[in-house]
Amino acid sequence: MGRHFDQHIDQLNDENSNTSNNRDFDAVLQTRLSRRRLLLGTAGLTALGSASALGLAGCGGSEAPAPVPAPTPASAETLLGFTPVAKSVADAFTVPPGYTAGVLIALGDPLFNGVAAFRNDGTDADYDRRCGDWHDGMEYFGLSAAGVRDDAGSSRALLAINHEWVTQTFLHANGPSPAPRPDAEVIKEMQAMGVTIVEIAKGTNGRFAYVQGSPFNRRITTETEIEFAGPARGNALLRTKFSPDGTRTRGTVNNCGTGRTPWGTLLTGEENWAAFFARNAGDNDLRSAKENTSFARYGKAVTTTTGANHVYGWNTAQSGAERFTRWNASITGASALDDYRNEFYCQGYVTEIDPYSATSVIKKRTALGRMAHESAAVRAEPGRKVAVYMGDDARGEYIYKFVSAQNWDPADASAADRIGVGDKYLDSGKLYAAKFNDDGTGTWVELSLANPAVAGYAAYAFADEGDVLINARIAADAAGATKMDRPEWGGVNPANGELYVTLTNNSNRRLNPTGSQLAPNAANPRAYSDVRGGTTVQSGNVNGHIVRIKDADPADTAFAWDIFLFGAESDASPALVNLSGLTDDQDFS
Repeated sequence: MGRHFDQHIDQLNDENSNTSNNRDFDAVLQTRLSRRRLLLGTAGLTALGSASALGLAGCGGSEAPAPVPAPTPASAETLLGFTPVAKSVADAFTVPPGYTAGVLIALGDPLFNGVAAFRNDGTDADYDRRCGDWHDGMEYFGLSAAGVRDDAGSSRALLAINHEWVTQTFLHANGPSPAPRPDAEVIKEMQAMGVTIVEIAKGTNGRFAYVQGSPFNRRITTETEIEFAGPARGNALLRTKFSPDGTRTRGTVNNCGTGRTPWGTLLTGEENWAAFFARNAGDNDLRSAKENTSFARYGKAVTTTTGANHVYGWNTAQSGAERFTRWNASITGASALDDYRNEFYCQGYVTEIDPYSATSVIKKRTALGRMAHESAAVRAEPGRKVAVYMGDDARGEYIYKFVSAQNWDPADASAADRIGVGDKYLDSGKLYAAKFNDDGTGTWVELSLANPAVAGYAAYAFADEGDVLINARIAADAAGATKMDRPEWGGVNPANGELYVTLTNNSNRRLNPTGSQLAPNAANPRAYSDVRGGTTVQSGNVNGHIVRIKDADPADTAFAWDIFLFGAESDASPALVNLSGLTDDQDFS
């Protein structure tokens, strides 16, 4: 059955709650490029930048404007040995000649013995025992023939799958009911999100299939009990009726990007989780100014007369049971231990899961900060600190780095207690946000009370280090980090440690901004209008770009940066946008 993309979810991905006066990456890069290579055309601002510390091809040392190079022909290399597939708008999975593709595992497929086959008519239940919806980030964890961890295993493995959203139309026989919603519908949706761990194995025909009933199979949903770990564990902001001591919560939600640790665990990012909380009109009148600042900074402001809804209305379930009402983050009881006013602070983390143990404890790593987490890219080199690079996927948000207190010991890669290794490297260290300079350098600014800019921030008085991590966005505002165009996935080059971060787009960029719109800067240099389908006008940084960052050492607070690649349409003007001469065979936009 064909699936559509829900427009309201597309809008949620465009959340913008950063009203700080911090500099935008576009302004940084615009200044940087004014001394380098600059093209200004009717499509907007398009540029090629350079940071000599990175040694990019075509980067000269002169500050004088350089002539624009002719588009470089596509490389004839065929490292993977197949013919590239051209872009297509067909509702089909297209593969090169000689290849086939098939469904490995889909929504509703039974993971455990005794679960009925998926009917796909909206009457299925038990989604805590079935594969979830909206597959997103995935990681492959190899197994040996004997069923033990083998990172090189290519015939048997565990697949970890994030389930970011649900499509309500297909989960229910007649689509979703209006509020107040039937409990059964809400339970389906809550269980269809989260994470699936499933064994896959290659058959005699050379094709992989998933293994129903494997002892490794596991479903983590929005109701699975999870522990808090790290400096914010037990913090007053995490105390709820469910966990009066602030050490536990239920569920992981809106799981988008992933990461893989060298000790063999999954890192899953909780992204647009704020959309899953309701807040009553007038709740702001019951809160302190500080609390309202925090809610607004994470996209959940309300007024005396206007509340905020849960994207799916889970809080309106007819029975009024706590498993549903916890999704309303309003003050309804005498204290934080009598309601779920603090539940909002319990989501938005990087959550660590051991895929090789279906009964292992799951932990939210608070030391990595709370935000709209996408992926988590790990850099681990013997004798050096472990670095985890992260993006906050919303307009005008920041790129972050966590640096462990401990140096990486390669012996820990094969430790049996993988979550224990995570405790060692992910619970103690320093969190930073990136500040980009015009000259191709940058600084990782520390997010802690040791930074006077954070400790003395007039807009929000941090109570303790846990408060800093729970409100990492506000700490990054205080520290002067650079606003970016939706930082999403990141990847570390294993050969040299360089980081690549995808900046997806920003519909809020304008060459001549007004109101809350952002101007171009050095690291986010483009703003233009793009006509789609002959009628639809898309504006801003429509096609995105990739930033490359170089830390000489994972623990360094100084870095070099450059724009690695701009997204562009293959049929765009080579003189204005398609500077690399991209074609349908190899453009990524």
